[in-house]
Amino acid sequence: MVERRPRLRGEEASTSAALELIPDPAVVTNPDLLVQSGNTRARNLLGHTLPRWLSSSTMIAKSDRAGLRDMSDRALGRRSPISRCLTIDGAPHEVTAHPLSRRSILWHLTPLGQGPDPAIEAVLPVVTLDNNNKLISWNNRAAVLLGTEPAKQAAIFADLPRHAAGLTLCLGSGRSHGTVMLSPLPGGTQAKRRIALVPLTNPRYAGAEDANWDGFENLPVPLLWLDPGGIVQKANRSAVQLVGDDCLPGARLGDLTEGLGRPLQDWLDEAIHGAKGGSPEFLRVTGAEHEVFVQVLLKPYTIGEETTLLAVLNDATELKTLEAQFVQSQKMHAIGQLAGGVAHDFNNLLTAISGHCDLLLLRHDQGDTEYADLMQINQNANRAAALVNQLLAFSRKQTLRPEEIDLRDTISDLTHLLNRLVGEKITLSFSHDPVLNAIRADKRQLDQVLMNLVVNARDAIRGIGEIRIITESLHFDTAQTRDQASVPPGDYVSVKVIDTGCGIPPDKLTKVFEPFYTTKRVGEGTGLGLSTVYGIIKQTGGYIFADSTVGEGTCFTLLFRASKDAGKSLNQRADPAPQARHADGVVLLVEDEAPVRSFAARALRLRGYTVLEAECGEDALALLEDVETRVDIFVTDVVMPGMDGPTWVSEALKTHGDVRVIFMSGYAEEHFGDDQARIPNSIFLPKPFSLAELTQTVQGVP
Repeated sequence: MVERRPRLRGEEASTSAALELIPDPAVVTNPDLLVQSGNTRARNLLGHTLPRWLSSSTMIAKSDRAGLRDMSDRALGRRSPISRCLTIDGAPHEVTAHPLSRRSILWHLTPLGQGPDPAIEAVLPVVTLDNNNKLISWNNRAAVLLGTEPAKQAAIFADLPRHAAGLTLCLGSGRSHGTVMLSPLPGGTQAKRRIALVPLTNPRYAGAEDANWDGFENLPVPLLWLDPGGIVQKANRSAVQLVGDDCLPGARLGDLTEGLGRPLQDWLDEAIHGAKGGSPEFLRVTGAEHEVFVQVLLKPYTIGEETTLLAVLNDATELKTLEAQFVQSQKMHAIGQLAGGVAHDFNNLLTAISGHCDLLLLRHDQGDTEYADLMQINQNANRAAALVNQLLAFSRKQTLRPEEIDLRDTISDLTHLLNRLVGEKITLSFSHDPVLNAIRADKRQLDQVLMNLVVNARDAIRGIGEIRIITESLHFDTAQTRDQASVPPGDYVSVKVIDTGCGIPPDKLTKVFEPFYTTKRVGEGTGLGLSTVYGIIKQTGGYIFADSTVGEGTCFTLLFRASKDAGKSLNQRADPAPQARHADGVVLLVEDEAPVRSFAARALRLRGYTVLEAECGEDALALLEDVETRVDIFVTDVVMPGMDGPTWVSEALKTHGDVRVIFMSGYAEEHFGDDQARIPNSIFLPKPFSLAELTQTVQGVP
């Protein structure tokens, strides 16, 4: 899911942020144990610099490293977690491999305590086994259960698997006992395990002498007794805390949970008959205030003629949340790739359309009958270009032009347009901090953010209402954590857009930034507005949070880093764009799209340049082989068949080192930022561009 490629730096950052939510050391690897990401706790455990391969970490005991690959293979093969006790940095850890996808595994490294739990020791027989299942110690209750010489009972445990939860042992007393592993313990070069022995007489027969449910009640493992139909017979304290107060005798497991994806009874029947080796399933708790997932392992027990099920539960909320974030990251990346490919081809078409339209406009004045039609073509080409930028925005792949911005001026410039957008029934008010720091952002994109948020607020208001925009300077002395995001300490500028609309339900509030998700009725929204806002804010380096109360309204809060150049005068404006003028010089134009090349060549010749044309990098280099060929500027597309732009330019500069370079592309600038950085004296011109933008860029080259 997360690959070591520069263009996925954003996805790696999202992965690292998700891992930071896990309270224990956590690492993501591929099936070959190549480390792809890890949280701070993993770095503290395995070393400040994570090992390239998890199996090569010197902090993991050498005898344990070989088992990691086996765990990886088994976890992927079973599509379920695999756990083992390993020694890391000289201390015992429970290492669990969670398969997230076919190509990624989450490793959860949980430190294990070494002391006994007095509450458990007081009510249950507890024994300690070495790595070969040899009985080496026991408490008083175990001594009573096993007899005066417990060591002679060692054969009972000879075939005990490493994970003993749910296994039935028939002891010499004739009673059946379930086993629950409490914790692995260090034991020199070998690991030890503490096992609790729990009486397993059917709890429905309350009068039975050994129906000791107290043993289950005090276990730190959530446990349920179920009848063959999934009706809860007993639930211990840990299960009630995890599933909720409705987890009582008589409740149906199907009413307490959901998300199995097939009939619950089929799963119960499979467990009763031992099918599929008792594979665990992930279920969602239905009655929880917040989203809670549980991993449920069913074990059948036959006592007399009746079979019941012991359900061992594990809180899997963190895992499922992380998995959802990985899936979302994967989805955003896929959409970004699709949008980037569409943008490249579409922007080439738009460049040709708008460019040739500009050439026609040069030959017509406003009095001509064709002038209005040409202006319509030009305006709609610009609208199409804006739509492409919107597609690129939520995938964070549009080209930004950051500048020093005073938000008070930006919002003031938009006031007239925003008032027209909200209409007469909605009041739009503004409140600004009198001492507001500057920020660095792309003004055009920031305008789009504010307009999208105001339009979204307008649509949430039925009838008369109010929208408030509030700006404020903030300072955080410590990191602020919220909504799975961590805001570092420092100076910030916040913008709040508050409405008195219908509000957003909590279950939908977490999805509002997803592309193509909308709470509006069919035909009223595309689901791109807030996802576009999210993409722009994130690419700018800011943060966005949403708060909402159904029936009262919604508040979107934007946070931007205060500019380090805040002392710089905000009244300074950029130099006006150079006016079109007659120029001279030789331009080598390299573009594989014939319509774009035709327009660009004609536009530059109209300004007095001599233009040499080539449709690929190889042709360009062939032209330059003539020693008498003098070129002042290279204007080249980036992505072309054969040699791409940076490749042929690098080769050409070996013999024409003083030539200036203009790269043009329908992809975002960051798509080839590393390549461009290696080309001296180069600038970037994004497609689609107008005739004026092309000639001004060429004329502006020093």
